[in-house]
Amino acid sequence: MKLSRALLFLSITASTAAIAQTAEKLTPPMEVDIPSSFEATTPQADYIRREVMIPMRDGKKMFAVIVMRKGTSAAPILLTRTPYNAAKATSRNASQKIEEIVPISDAEFINDNYIRVYEDVRGRNGSEGDYVMNRPLRGPLNATDTDHATDAYDTIDWLVKNVPETNGRVAMTGSSYPGFTTLMATIDPHPALKAVVPMSPMVDGWMGDDWFHNGAYRQAGYDYFVSQMAQKGDGDDVASGTGDQYALWLKAGSAGDYVKAYGLDKLPQSRKMQEHPAYDDFWKGQAVDKLLGARPFTVPMTLVVGQWDQEDSYGAAAVFRALKGKDTGGNLHLVVGPWRHSGVNYDGSSLGALRFAGDTALQFRRDVMKPWLDQYLKPGAAKFDVPAAYTYATGLDKWQGTADILDAPLKPLYLESGFGLGWEKAAKADRDTYLSDPAKPVPFVPRPVHWGDADQWKPWLVSDQRFADSRPDVLTYVTEPLTKAVHIRGRPKVDLYAATTGTDSDWVVKLIDVYPEEYTSDPKLAGFQLGVGMEIFRGRYVDGFDKPHALKPGQVENYKFELPTVNHAFLPGHRIMVQVQSSWFPLYDRNPQTYVKNIFFAKPGDYKKATQSVFTGGATASSVMLPVVED
Repeated sequence: MKLSRALLFLSITASTAAIAQTAEKLTPPMEVDIPSSFEATTPQADYIRREVMIPMRDGKKMFAVIVMRKGTSAAPILLTRTPYNAAKATSRNASQKIEEIVPISDAEFINDNYIRVYEDVRGRNGSEGDYVMNRPLRGPLNATDTDHATDAYDTIDWLVKNVPETNGRVAMTGSSYPGFTTLMATIDPHPALKAVVPMSPMVDGWMGDDWFHNGAYRQAGYDYFVSQMAQKGDGDDVASGTGDQYALWLKAGSAGDYVKAYGLDKLPQSRKMQEHPAYDDFWKGQAVDKLLGARPFTVPMTLVVGQWDQEDSYGAAAVFRALKGKDTGGNLHLVVGPWRHSGVNYDGSSLGALRFAGDTALQFRRDVMKPWLDQYLKPGAAKFDVPAAYTYATGLDKWQGTADILDAPLKPLYLESGFGLGWEKAAKADRDTYLSDPAKPVPFVPRPVHWGDADQWKPWLVSDQRFADSRPDVLTYVTEPLTKAVHIRGRPKVDLYAATTGTDSDWVVKLIDVYPEEYTSDPKLAGFQLGVGMEIFRGRYVDGFDKPHALKPGQVENYKFELPTVNHAFLPGHRIMVQVQSSWFPLYDRNPQTYVKNIFFAKPGDYKKATQSVFTGGATASSVMLPVVED
């Protein structure tokens, strides 16, 4: 009996101890369910992915993701510095295959012994520090000791010392904002930075990239400001509803009224736009082409842009122009493809209704970009020659190489009385007029307008222009059907003589390829009016972008401005068209057509109708100067 009690006691004691031991291993009910860090196990992964914090000279740390295929060694690094979330850029899919977690544009590199690195810029997403849009170079606009040049230097220095798989050679690339950070890295560059490929870079936000074009403000920027600056991580657009933005912005009034209505004046970037409507030192001091042009050219560079880049059409050509006189070794190149903004990194076989001869973006990345980078990054790699200008000829559907493109001779195509176009200037002067009403501005795309819709926004520069051709406030000039091709390659220039009954005015000029009315090879393009190059100019800046002034009613002014870089053939049977108008809404803010000091704060009573006159023939013969080449 005593033995049974003893055994029972021992059994109970052992059970109690076991329960106590099990309880010690249980997760407490109130343990926090979001750990300080987590990385899923990837037993079948064919890649290595590391998240690191890279120290900068001021003690702040930048978040970066390093990705490479397993077995990579003695490898070059391809770096992108981005405000668009480095973690997401390297984890597109929940996969253990490296091709699935990186962007498709990385495939050619990670499959050939490259290490891919994405880094959040200062103050965005996982990186420490303060975020400033397009953070200016240290100096008059930046009293700190850090900028994108120093952050790139410090990042590269850390990578070559702390990534054991690297051969110590680095290149940088990226599109749009990352194109800007790529260019900034070439200012006082790290010795390990051997080559760069800036794509659609943000270079001058006033002259012709994201914020203004020749003084006309691009109102779509407010959605970007909110998504980038309302919080450290990724955000949404302005909560202005899902209706037609044409009606929304018309009802809002001026851009300043819109800012006030939605509380956007709380964002410093919105205030900076309003405080600097003209091309003052604020903009001149940030212009990357000017910064680079004042320094030696030391890092081999291939600049890339889309012929129909709807966001940053200006920057690549501006940098090429600023640096080409400094390039003595054939290390500077400009590539223009048949793409929309950043289209070089996606499928390039089509754009809107246009179809091309294969995936033109892949052709460039695989056949040009990678072998060009290899020669600088891989010891023993073959030398790869690229023409100074390498562009895709739309209409002819083929790549072409030339020694130059921006300074091609220009041949005037004159606007004629009777709404024709011709190569000979008419002796007799004449004019055509239209009534421009700010209450009924010309839309930049057919309504309803939804620039948040990627299917509308990305290809809008190749949208059919027939919707505008039929308006009474748009002048249309057109040639007869061509009997032979007219091939242009370069930057067309507008030479417009015009007058207004108002005291300010915008001028929009469109160069258009009109397809034949019968087009059996592709019926959806029958009669299509394809914008080849289109741009806007704010009249108050006719005497200088830093010298705005009221226009004198009725006085003829000569407006000169460039269209984006193109390589395009107008084929036989097609016609060349030029459209002229005075609004491009709501992408660009309405000009009140009454001179006010700052259009951001125009009042309802400032918006007035004006009669616009475009002059043809004689001493005031308007034309579009075309870079015609003989094939």
